[in-house]
Amino acid sequence: MKAAPFEYSRVADIDEACALLATDDGARVIAGGQTLVPMMAMRLARPTRLIDINRIAALSYIRLEDDALAIGATTRQSLVERSALVKETLPLLAHAVPHIGHAATRARGTVGGSIANADPAAELPLIAITLDATFNVRGGGKTSDIAARDFFVGPMVTALPEGAILAAVRFPVWRGDRIGVGFHEVNARRSDFAFVSAAAQVAMKADGTCERIAIGVGAVTDFPMRLDSAEQALQGTALDDDAVRAAVSQALAGIEALEDLHASATYRQRVAIKLATRAIIDAREHAHGRPPHAH
Repeated sequence: MKAAPFEYSRVADIDEACALLATDDGARVIAGGQTLVPMMAMRLARPTRLIDINRIAALSYIRLEDDALAIGATTRQSLVERSALVKETLPLLAHAVPHIGHAATRARGTVGGSIANADPAAELPLIAITLDATFNVRGGGKTSDIAARDFFVGPMVTALPEGAILAAVRFPVWRGDRIGVGFHEVNARRSDFAFVSAAAQVAMKADGTCERIAIGVGAVTDFPMRLDSAEQALQGTALDDDAVRAAVSQALAGIEALEDLHASATYRQRVAIKLATRAIIDAREHAHGRPPHAH
């Protein structure tokens, strides 16, 4: 199949893009197009107009801003993957990005595009939720911020205001010498979307106890979720394997997991417990400068 007819507009700045969005209910923004174009080819998406924001240079960057690393919405995923600054300041993001699709899709796919698409199984929304990212949004001539926890509403549904565009993502940077990360996902093939994914970041004290911890799971519910109760239970502990497993199991005990032709709800819940446990233990070992346990 091929896409239904549509108009095409290449804009010079973000406000021009927002103005076009506001005047055409059927318009869609395109940057990398790694999700939108296949959907158009199958006629699952039929935009009346594509608004191309690729030429807006101000939307592509990776830079430190106070205590956060800011990444422009049209920044290619491959640039994030290769960035020394990302590796230094956001090791969890650096660890997760190579799991996104193929090298070819990362070369075209954008950070903002993946987040705005809000696929429950996508890696970037999971990392944004886990690290308490903030999304910078532009619309109607005004700029505002939306916390990652408030942005994702459901599968492919976000709180992005009508006529607005995601302009940037700001990831808080954890400071310290004993920070460790862990990331795991399960899929049919390495390049496919995950059936279940889990991410963890920890900051350990010199005495071997956990000073700070963030845990997230993806592809299990309508959008990535933080395991707040497990974080509270594990903070201040040595992250003993049994304690980690118990805290994660309790946090995931009552969830309503997704079920589809790829995986049952029972499978997703069971695997989420295993992957989140592994991610935390890997993060602990990473923080201590040791290789992670074999699983």
